[in-house]
Amino acid sequence: MNEALLSAHGLGRRFGERWIWRGLDLAVGAGERVALTGPTGSGKSLLLRALSLLDAADEGEVRFLGRPIEPQAVPGFRAQVVYLAQRPALADSTVEEALRSAFAYSIHKGRRFDRERTVRLLGALGREAGLLGSPAKGLSGGEGQLVALVRALLLEPRVLLLDEFTASMDRDAAERAEGLVRDWLDAEAGRALVLTSHDPSQLDRLATRRADVRGAA
Repeated sequence: MNEALLSAHGLGRRFGERWIWRGLDLAVGAGERVALTGPTGSGKSLLLRALSLLDAADEGEVRFLGRPIEPQAVPGFRAQVVYLAQRPALADSTVEEALRSAFAYSIHKGRRFDRERTVRLLGALGREAGLLGSPAKGLSGGEGQLVALVRALLLEPRVLLLDEFTASMDRDAAERAEGLVRDWLDAEAGRALVLTSHDPSQLDRLATRRADVRGAA
């Protein structure tokens, strides 16, 4: 097992009196590609949000590089661990402005929006540079997911948390998106991936091991 970049220790989440999962442990090492599995309603998306610290768990803690994440360290953590929702939120602006806006946050201080790289990434996804001038709110669900993936890759995180990240894409776009994620992983050995997908073949292509969320209920 490689050094744990991201780990969960005794995590529990409940709704009312019902525990979705409890006593959940998970360690994701550098270079690992982990698929979260389990039936609908088992809390896979909730776990991704808990790992990203977007939704607090009711029990347990998340650690980064083996250390608990103190409140003042959360912004820095989110610069290195990026969560991609199934229905990503995009600013009410052009696509380019929406991508640029991510770099305005202090957690990305020192990084600059790279338009050339953005155009290359869009090209790899089968999209023209003209998409940058389109209204972000007018994108289809699949195009919104493509743009959100480009935004995540531009931020150069160490860990990607992907929640059904190609669910609204057509087959060609999904294959291209998977290729970009593989390229991102292969570019640096210290990166890691945690994902959910209703497509078992996608999990076969992208993941090297699986973690069954049902085992933590």
